[in-house]
Amino acid sequence: MDFFLINTLTGEKERIYAADGKALRFYACGPTVYGPAHIGNFRTFILQDVFRRTAEALGVPTFHVRNYTDVDDKTIRGARAAGQSLKAFTDHWRERFEADCLALNLLTPHVTPSAVENIPEQIDMIAQLVEKDLAYQAADETVYYRVEGFADYGKLSGLDRSQTVVNADGRLNSNDEYTKESVADFALWKAWKEEDGENRWDSPWGPGRPGWHIECSAMARKFLGDSFDLHSGGVDLIFPHHENEIAQSEGCTGEQMVRHWFHVAHLQIDGGKMSKSLGNLYTLDDVRERGFTPEELRYVLISGHYRQPLSFSWESLGAARAALKRLRAARELLGEADGAADATGFGDFEPALRALADDLNTPKAIGEIFSVVKKLEPGALEVSDATRHGFAVSMRALGLELAAPPESALDEAPENVKLLAQSRWEAKQARDFNTADQLRDELLGLGWRVKDAKDGFELSPK
Repeated sequence: MDFFLINTLTGEKERIYAADGKALRFYACGPTVYGPAHIGNFRTFILQDVFRRTAEALGVPTFHVRNYTDVDDKTIRGARAAGQSLKAFTDHWRERFEADCLALNLLTPHVTPSAVENIPEQIDMIAQLVEKDLAYQAADETVYYRVEGFADYGKLSGLDRSQTVVNADGRLNSNDEYTKESVADFALWKAWKEEDGENRWDSPWGPGRPGWHIECSAMARKFLGDSFDLHSGGVDLIFPHHENEIAQSEGCTGEQMVRHWFHVAHLQIDGGKMSKSLGNLYTLDDVRERGFTPEELRYVLISGHYRQPLSFSWESLGAARAALKRLRAARELLGEADGAADATGFGDFEPALRALADDLNTPKAIGEIFSVVKKLEPGALEVSDATRHGFAVSMRALGLELAAPPESALDEAPENVKLLAQSRWEAKQARDFNTADQLRDELLGLGWRVKDAKDGFELSPK
């Protein structure tokens, strides 16, 4: 079964394959480690994980590189504000990210380089661009990429190059007037400033640090070569980050950097924008505090097609809990896949795998799975080894382990929710119904429903 995916570069659905005949070499832009990754970030990382799992399920070995951005304005500001070294600060957030990845059942990339670990490679690449006259050192001692020197600039994003040269009023930015040759030019090596503190490295152009874009170009080139199979990230990275990567890499090597580009659309919250300023930027810890599991979040984040924005709500996690319960019941009815690994094909679950192979259509794949699951009443469907195998492969491709949930929602509820629920119960027993109603509303506001029983109460996520 061949695997096809829309290529952002061409807009066409193209076959996924390993050009070297050995392993599909792909690069995924990783996190900037200055704080916890939010669930919108994880939508991209989880769908990249499903991409890799699907390729491997279809017999395509992979070589997966995902970087860490551990030196940029945000990490430097964060480290200085925390009174820590850059390494201590970024190591903390890197460990937090890796723990979240483990909880969400993401496969570990084969290589996880960091920008700081690969500064010599970045300096070498910048030197090659300067030698080719595609980069220059400006009066502020920063080294910039000369966008006008790269004829294909804009080919990924479809950007009109003329729109990048000047502002709408036809003038250069005042801050750039005596530094960059063009507004479109971007920094490759940033000259050291006092606010950078001890975060400086020596280079042929003086002390400083690399720009964000060159970090990925250099790390991708080091571990995947001058040209590789696929590059992925969120849609917000198409321009300028990935456009600039292409300019740097292809300007340096003269070869096509990437054959296939794979981008994931944004996650929205309750149909609107997710942002820190709106107070709706949630982390995995926030999900746990509401009483939901990482696997329930993973299910929600794969439930929409990667090319379409997905609207997240707390109610969707409740639906995920019910769906996973049905899948666990289906696994029990099917029986273990022992002895089915050598089965030919995927049995009744083949349509699910075909959906994943056709532009990573996760919602269709899930629909196909449940069309079989609903027939799995005892004795209603004769189950073959191929079907057992197909179910196991489908779950593995989606990254669903179908772990047993906590025994009760009360056990997993955060302490503040338990205390509120207990206070409400006590108020009700004292016939203080106004207080009981008030506390019930507080619980609802925190995402929890309370249901009274004869000798107590039950809690469930809203």
